[in-house]
Amino acid sequence: MKHYELAVKFYKEKGPRHDKSLWTIRQKRDKAIKEVPEWESLRVQASEIKDYVIENLQDLVDEFIKNAKNAGIEVVFAKDAQEHNQTVLKYLKEINAKKVVKSKSMLTEECGLNEFLEKNGIEVIDTDLGERIVQLRGEKPSHIVLPAIHTTKEDVAEILGEENTDPTYLTHKMRELLRKEFLSADAGLSGANFLVADKGWAVVCTNEGNADLGAVLPPLHIISVGVEKLVPNMNDLGVFLRMLARNATGQKITTYTSIFGKKENGKRVIVLVDNGRFERLNSEFKETLKCIRCSACLTTCPVFRRSGGHAYRYVIPGPIGSLLAPLSDKEKYKDLPFACTLCSSCEMVCPVKIPFSKQLVKMREYVTKENIALKLAEKSMHHPQAFKLFSTILRLTPKPVLKTALKEWSRYKALPKIPKKRFISL
Repeated sequence: MKHYELAVKFYKEKGPRHDKSLWTIRQKRDKAIKEVPEWESLRVQASEIKDYVIENLQDLVDEFIKNAKNAGIEVVFAKDAQEHNQTVLKYLKEINAKKVVKSKSMLTEECGLNEFLEKNGIEVIDTDLGERIVQLRGEKPSHIVLPAIHTTKEDVAEILGEENTDPTYLTHKMRELLRKEFLSADAGLSGANFLVADKGWAVVCTNEGNADLGAVLPPLHIISVGVEKLVPNMNDLGVFLRMLARNATGQKITTYTSIFGKKENGKRVIVLVDNGRFERLNSEFKETLKCIRCSACLTTCPVFRRSGGHAYRYVIPGPIGSLLAPLSDKEKYKDLPFACTLCSSCEMVCPVKIPFSKQLVKMREYVTKENIALKLAEKSMHHPQAFKLFSTILRLTPKPVLKTALKEWSRYKALPKIPKKRFISL
């Protein structure tokens, strides 16, 4: 099913509540950034840092690998999702791991790691509260920061087999269940929000502390992270830490912001993943590499708020997902760039100033097959005689034939009524 079909279904079931919940978070975000008078200059600074990262990505990767190894961390570069999954499996097999506790990582979702490990006999327990809820429901996250925002407290009570629907009670119940998993896990897996090139450190931001437990308790901690998460140094990291949580949920900073170097009670491995990112450097969509996954573009998007994340069918939904999904599978996700009103709300809240509207228009061109009739119309408008001939042909063409010729355009729109006389002949 396409986005609009899934969106209509979702809106009828949960759309108004979903819209209201996300709009409340957007308002918290607006209030939080007003407390930072230099917010706009921070956006400029963050955008410039990311531009620098894009222009110097290979050098920063080399610098990070050298410094991480000096800090006592093993680093492996993976060119694609398959290599990433095989690398993670290799390290888990080395310790005969049977159970892994995982903190939320959109990269592992992108690589399909859970399914891959389970096929290889390794149990994966998602430990982020929202991630665990959707995992128990057999679903995928619907939002990159609020993965279970589409569910209700009644839904959560049902999967836990509880009659009590009090959110605090359910949270304590889930924490009790997860604590047992942490204590019996063979390895911890997590993503990273940032990698500091001149230190070789990984930075993980969470609100529940689950990534910290997964990083510290088991003897092996694997961090799966995309190369675009690099920042040059700690000063640059400070800019993003001031912006990330404020722009995501309206918090001043995430509850737990942890910096991981060498693991004192075991081994820490960082799997640094390309999976098409270097190729994107040379494309017209390279600015998508600036994204820090704060999710503000999703939360503010009027289409996302009403359609829900699952309607996008890709691991990352919303405006940024509508740019990333067609780059992974052009044919499958060609409808997503059109799931957008071009209102630019996403662009206005983006902390790194990604030009969403321009990028989405370019993406529409990228996914759309060239239509000969529309191409002829565009060419004819530059030449008066050609336009006169074209408009005459247009007027004489039977409507069913015209509709077939313009099927890409007319699929969702009624053809306008063509006047009998041309304007210049009146």
